[in-house]
Amino acid sequence: MTRAIAFPLIALTAALVVGSSARAETPAAVSTHELSAQTSRPRITIYPRQVYPGRNAKRQCRSWLAQEYRVSGTVIVPKTRCWWE
Repeated sequence: MTRAIAFPLIALTAALVVGSSARAETPAAVSTHELSAQTSRPRITIYPRQVYPGRNAKRQCRSWLAQEYRVSGTVIVPKTRCWWE
């Protein structure tokens, strides 16, 4: 073979080997990243209520509209607060 033909064949073979190994490593890296994200989530402890509403308890709610400042601009959103009496 001449040098003019041999060099492009060697370069093409090297590119195929490097490309296939890069593709083989990408899914493993993604799955490892996904697993690490799932295990590093914070834990939230929820404690039961100490006082239970009676049989005649009623739920009272207060609703209002509030402004929230966002990147896209100021928006008006509904807010609600409820409690038992």
